[in-house]
Amino acid sequence: MCDQAAGLRRRLAFKKDAKQAKAIAVVSGKGGVGKSSISLNFSLELLRREKKVLLMDMDIGMGNIDILLGLNPKYTVMDMFIHRLSIHDIIETGPNGLAYIAGGSALNTFFTMDQTRQEYFFQQFGQLTELYDYIIFDMGAGATNDSLFFITAADECIVVTTPEPTSITDAYSMIKHIVNNRNNLPIYIIMNRSTDYKKGEKALERFQHVIWHFLHKEVHMMGILPDDKIVSTAVTKQKPFTMLNAKAGISKALKALVENYLYGKPMPNKQAAFSFVERLRNMIAR
Repeated sequence: MCDQAAGLRRRLAFKKDAKQAKAIAVVSGKGGVGKSSISLNFSLELLRREKKVLLMDMDIGMGNIDILLGLNPKYTVMDMFIHRLSIHDIIETGPNGLAYIAGGSALNTFFTMDQTRQEYFFQQFGQLTELYDYIIFDMGAGATNDSLFFITAADECIVVTTPEPTSITDAYSMIKHIVNNRNNLPIYIIMNRSTDYKKGEKALERFQHVIWHFLHKEVHMMGILPDDKIVSTAVTKQKPFTMLNAKAGISKALKALVENYLYGKPMPNKQAAFSFVERLRNMIAR
């Protein structure tokens, strides 16, 4: 096992300049803010721009990406460990060829697994880093000790909130947890379900100022998404809202958000010194 671990570390260290998928954790302080729907449609918009994307449902026990897609996945992450499958075996195919991995309970006990299983996960996940441009983690709402490991090991984090005071408060708490665990993690914020763009923008700007004042952390406004009835219709029909109605207000807003993310002013420190796997490994070692 020691030889295998050493071999993996050599492979991870090899070709530092080789393409590495950017791992993005999408989080929220509370449930019901549209995080999973945004994760799904954000992934599809990246895919439309010819980016290679893997969407991974990390909402342990409450995963719903497959429900939003109206699909019945054959495998989850748990099957990779139980049946010793390769990570490629558990990747499902969604609309427009979207690669996704359905949620499962395996990662809920990841940090109590024996070293053999952890090494197997690292070895398998490491194979994905040169195959994709983006790996999107749709995390569960709120913060747990286990989820914070995955969130803070990511290259970037997107926090989804709504203008409701309770949602803003919970988003602040989430960001505080993240900052306390990894202060240099780049953080974006999406304001969802805004009834007015200007009001949503001002609310987001105030939120930015509060975070800077109390946490001394600069977070970046990613975009404002309107409160659109098409979203609930899309959930009912189990079809992503950008595919159900590309001309809907929220579909246009999400497209603009993705354009800004890809081609707008780059966020400082976007180049990470270590990969997701390396950071997660180091966190466990500590």
